[in-house]
Amino acid sequence: MDTLRIDFVGGRVGHRLQYGGGRGQALPKAVGMRGGNNPHVIDATAGLGRDGFLLASLGAKVTLIERSPQMHALLRDGLARARDAGEELAQIIGRMDVLLGDAKDLLSELSPEIILVDPMHPPRKNSALVKKELRLVREIVGTDADAADLMAIALKHARNRVVLKWPQKAPPMLGLPKPSHQIIGKSTRYDVFMSP
Repeated sequence: MDTLRIDFVGGRVGHRLQYGGGRGQALPKAVGMRGGNNPHVIDATAGLGRDGFLLASLGAKVTLIERSPQMHALLRDGLARARDAGEELAQIIGRMDVLLGDAKDLLSELSPEIILVDPMHPPRKNSALVKKELRLVREIVGTDADAADLMAIALKHARNRVVLKWPQKAPPMLGLPKPSHQIIGKSTRYDVFMSP
């Protein structure tokens, strides 16, 4: 795979849609999807859109923000193909919007309830190769050197909470307050910052 294509119909995303753990998964817990709560989540670093799709598949309204014009175009293409792939997928995609722009500039205009931030993670210290798909994403979007600035803005504007998706064993992002709580997965943790 030398070119990137976003697929919400098959592959890992399709499998997760059919066999995932529903609202018991770490991400839905982190954004507060308890019981029948279907929040509006701003995914400030949309990337491949998989987290946003998962949340929308469980009932959340999701606004994806992507600042890379190339990734934005790939997302729009993937969403359009999924919308045409059947009624169930069309309903999920109907709960998703995608905006082109820098979340640092857009968050103040959106009055977000919940903000999810999943920046490009720091390079791994071990020798395991990152999956080719994620290497292609990194080539397109870069390293997210301004992730701490984005988090500061997110913490200022979120009405309910900010969720930082971060490698499970990585040290905390510099300059952030201590999270209200964390949800730990196998390789990822969610640092949850509740709004005061």
